[in-house]
Amino acid sequence: MNNNSPVENNSHFELASDLTINRLVNGMWQVAGGHGYIDHAKAIDEMLRYHESGFTSWDLADIYGPAEDFIGHFRKRLSEIKGNEELSKVQALTKWVPRPGKITKSIVNESIQSSLDRMGVESLDLLQFHWWDYDNPYYMDALSFLSDLRDEGKIKHVGLTNFDTEHLQIILDADTQILSNQIQYSIIDRRSEKKMVPFCEEHHIKILAYGTLCGGLLTEKFLGREQEPSGYDLDTLSLQKYKKMIDRWGGWKLFQELLSNLNDIAQKHQVTIANVATRYILDKSCVAGVLIGARLGITDHINSNSQVFDFVLDRDDYAKIEDVCEKSNDLFEVIGDCGDEYR
Repeated sequence: MNNNSPVENNSHFELASDLTINRLVNGMWQVAGGHGYIDHAKAIDEMLRYHESGFTSWDLADIYGPAEDFIGHFRKRLSEIKGNEELSKVQALTKWVPRPGKITKSIVNESIQSSLDRMGVESLDLLQFHWWDYDNPYYMDALSFLSDLRDEGKIKHVGLTNFDTEHLQIILDADTQILSNQIQYSIIDRRSEKKMVPFCEEHHIKILAYGTLCGGLLTEKFLGREQEPSGYDLDTLSLQKYKKMIDRWGGWKLFQELLSNLNDIAQKHQVTIANVATRYILDKSCVAGVLIGARLGITDHINSNSQVFDFVLDRDDYAKIEDVCEKSNDLFEVIGDCGDEYR
């Protein structure tokens, strides 16, 4: 499949024989802070609404504040309301993000057991491993210990988060089984298409994409704004983070041109700019799912998200997007490979 060929119009993806996810994964970074106050009770109620609407897949991490606890409390409520059998419909994809340093088997075991306890599960559906410093070689030990826990059944699958192609190759050369790599991937940030996507195609590794909506910048809210947004407008960590990415990509004026073209496409299909930006990445090779941040109890995008699977982008739509992107900077040249912005 080439990068601009529509995939089958399906809302679910089989990552593995025992792990099928909704292709729109509810992102939980937003509960960690910097995105407005999240009320615990309202958050759990909102998680139940997502579940009832068919959005049953969650992305979280041990460092995302109460995210793993939220999953545990949500699962408990869901079981009380619908019975234990309903829990089989929930997919919780967590991350382990250790501090740089020596990694021992006991450190790994304790960390994973903590996630199991907080989430109220006997086995993690997918453990996505992140490592801050490639110069510290203990990431290979960490992956070896995680693989042991997978063999013991405490982890079903091991994936990665923000690893570049070079180090993914090193990991595979050590015969480590990797199911997925979670990376930043959007119309703005297409670095992965240089090296990561071809590599994942060759080795049958799936991509989980985040940053696809640039924290909410790829929406009607910012359409037609000639003046760059102020600090008041950029009131979440996501908006602040991805505004910097847009600056490096080509600046606010070019971004407005992109938003205008995306709006034309959205109106043509009677959907939103966010739907178009999401669908664009879902149609890319190796992409199993896209993370859509959930500010639980603050904003509600359930109905809008449901429209993503109601249309397919055509050749003219892709051309309209590419017309703008051809004028932008190559972020692979500016930043480097996937995840290099974190190292």
